[in-house]
Amino acid sequence: MALHNSLRTVDLARAAGISVQQVRNYEAEGLLPPASRSKSGYRLYTQHHLAALKTARSLVGGYGWQRTPTIMQALHQNDLSAALALIDTCHADLASKRLQVEQTLTALHMLSAQPTPARSSYNPQLLRVGDAAKQVGVRVSALHFWEQQGLLHPFRDKSSHYRLYDEQQMHRLRVVVLLREASYDFTVIRSVLDELVAGRPEQAIAAVEKRSEELTRTSWLCVEALTSFRHYVNEFYGKLLR
Repeated sequence: MALHNSLRTVDLARAAGISVQQVRNYEAEGLLPPASRSKSGYRLYTQHHLAALKTARSLVGGYGWQRTPTIMQALHQNDLSAALALIDTCHADLASKRLQVEQTLTALHMLSAQPTPARSSYNPQLLRVGDAAKQVGVRVSALHFWEQQGLLHPFRDKSSHYRLYDEQQMHRLRVVVLLREASYDFTVIRSVLDELVAGRPEQAIAAVEKRSEELTRTSWLCVEALTSFRHYVNEFYGKLLR
């Protein structure tokens, strides 16, 4: 490599708008291809390294610090298939998160209009687990399982130790049944229940909508990152496409 064509660490830092230490961190994480050394031991970078640095910074914005190094390392080992497989996995995970957010938001809108009954302090109606299950049309085993999952919190009779469901727990049970029939998973149901029972449907909806916006932003950053990644592959790893 001709020295007059090489770039110093500070040159990469200035071109990418980051610090010299950050450049070293990127190299240590495997985000840059291996650099040769001068006779005096200084790293000799090229336009290839600068392009890798800019591509990595773009990928981090969409795919995060945890996954970007493995993507870049795979490419620098000439394994484009592995790099693309990692990107596909990231997209699948993002799609799964988006689906969960959409399900949660739909459930919150659907249930926010349903008031939670106040617990009666006078002669409350308490149902044993069999009667509670019969009222909502499910098996007793389902109630036991949902209790294990933290979705239901029935009372225990002090003398008989029977599980007892009051008005609030029956409301919670009906919500669980409704959401399970709609195929919502336990994570979504637990989140919905916690916010509704706390009387904060508006806060829950606002939080989920914000999360949806964050995922949209992340998706767009992934699109931008893939544009940079494609240019980088075409320029320096085009042989892998043949």
